[in-house]
Amino acid sequence: MSARRSLSWSTALSDMRADRAQVPAGFLGARGRVEGMVRFGKVALVKADGSFDRAGIMTAAAAAAKAHQLTYSSTWAAAMSVALKAARQAARTTRTRAAH
Repeated sequence: MSARRSLSWSTALSDMRADRAQVPAGFLGARGRVEGMVRFGKVALVKADGSFDRAGIMTAAAAAAKAHQLTYSSTWAAAMSVALKAARQAARTTRTRAAH
């Protein structure tokens, strides 16, 4: 038996990336609900001066969390976690679009 071990760096790095890049269940649906609320004018995620509208983000996240909880039968904490991540991502995208 040899004392050397071979290591494929490309395989190791892709495995590390795969471990980090997991999308939680229901994330895309929650993001769609948040974007729908913005599109129909129910909430605003970004203020006119370019800062985040925290009340709007929380309102959108709470509505998306209620729908997520009904769909996936998850706890409120898990549903709110997914919904807040989706709302923050949508707010960052909205602010970036508005800046350009």
